Amino acid sequence: MKRSLKEFILKMTEKLNEEKVLSFQQFEGSDDYIASQELQEAVNVALLLQKPLLLKGEPGTGKTLLAKAVANALNRPLFTWHVKSTSKAQEGLYTYDALQRLYDSRFNDKNVSDLKQYIKYGGLGKAFLCEQASVVLIDEIDKADIDFPNDLLHELDAMTMSIYETGETFEAKHRPLIIITSNNEKELPDAFLRRCVFHFIAFPDVQQMLKIVKVHHPKIEDLLLDQLLSKFYALRNVPQLRKLPSTSELIDWIGVLIKAGIDPQKLAQKLPFLGTLLKKEQDLQLVEQLMRKKSDLR
Repeated sequence: MKRSLKEFILKMTEKLNEEKVLSFQQFEGSDDYIASQELQEAVNVALLLQKPLLLKGEPGTGKTLLAKAVANALNRPLFTWHVKSTSKAQEGLYTYDALQRLYDSRFNDKNVSDLKQYIKYGGLGKAFLCEQASVVLIDEIDKADIDFPNDLLHELDAMTMSIYETGETFEAKHRPLIIITSNNEKELPDAFLRRCVFHFIAFPDVQQMLKIVKVHHPKIEDLLLDQLLSKFYALRNVPQLRKLPSTSELIDWIGVLIKAGIDPQKLAQKLPFLGTLLKKEQDLQLVEQLMRKKSDLR
């Protein structure tokens, strides 16, 4: 009896450990989003701890696209909230359209006593009402004023939504995975940072960039791709550039070159369609000067 009980306990322990591993390793990237091992771990830690995931990194490194990739991989609905300089924390839950109610009352074509029809739910509000676990993207939180992150803390901690106009209160049916992006335009409060899982998306190295480009341009010739990446990283190494070209701009540039039927050998003499990569006049002038001096930009 003692032996069989011991074997049973061992088997149950192994099963529980397997279930913990499976529940932890939920996101492993996707076919159209190449995520580093560190980024995968950050997403899974946020899922495990049920805390918001705060992402920072250069513009164009895939911070915003991650939310869609995670939602697709986990088969969850995605709700987005693009933060503006005038955004308030409550807007993520709902807004009350008092102006529309005023218009309707003037024309007497609606029952304006029904306030529910003037409630517009934001990304968080929709997630709280959703019948299944979801993903919420709060994009570019650093655009809002300095009080915004701390005001948002209460909503994220409480996971409830009170609509003052109707007197209703809703508790989140499922805690969503909240992905917050920041371009580091403003410092975020320490109290807010303590409640988040943090990850900085480093710029992809050459090997990872090869995989990313292949996702978007699977038929590109290896010789052309090698040359384009060589020129791209050489541009990023020019110290005087004010804005470094990003991954998304590289994808666009390669797409234009493929459609234009560029000859790989011509890349040694010039870099076509530079306006796809460089977005500042000073940067364009600098690179053109380097090309005239026959610099290989290495």
